Amino acid sequence: MLNKHARGFFTSLFTPLARWLLRIGVSPDAVTIAGTAGVILGGLILYPLGHLWWGSVVVAFFAFSDVVDGIMARLQGRSGGWGNFLDSTLDRLADGAIFAGLTIWFFTGGRDTAIGAAAVVCLVLGMVVSYARAKAESLGYHASVGLAERAERLASVLLITGLTGLGLPPVVLFATLVLLALASVVTVVQRMATVHRQAMAEAEGTGI
Repeated sequence: MLNKHARGFFTSLFTPLARWLLRIGVSPDAVTIAGTAGVILGGLILYPLGHLWWGSVVVAFFAFSDVVDGIMARLQGRSGGWGNFLDSTLDRLADGAIFAGLTIWFFTGGRDTAIGAAAVVCLVLGMVVSYARAKAESLGYHASVGLAERAERLASVLLITGLTGLGLPPVVLFATLVLLALASVVTVVQRMATVHRQAMAEAEGTGI
């Protein structure tokens, strides 16, 4: 997640835009859907064509919809579960598009199967990271811990992918994806351990 200072900065930056969108009748849900569509455009069209720099620019631009729609919801006083559910569900689609796009390019025109394979591993592990938290919370446990939060994963892969498109040696992208995969494994283990401790404490408290 973005740290407190970064959240405060982006909230101040995008609040005027959020107010304007509400004033002209745009809903937070519409921003969420449009943002996801933009990310998918960058991930599944520009990346597979080898436009790594412009793909990253497009994805990063539309990724800020996550900030804008949240500000809009708060300005409207909306705190229901629907917006959260929609946002989380579409986030999974967006993440999938980014790593799938990289996989397609490096297995085809990019001709680097090592990077393609690393992108597949990051895609799968990223989904497991998100699922672990969602499942834990559905059972009443807290699992918002871990080394590889979504914002950090995306920021690092977008930055290095974009720079690779500008000439950075591909090995740097490969190393970044490997580190992201390892961080995701650590995060899954951390979340499992956190839920296990809570479950054991709950069982002891009920005498099970």
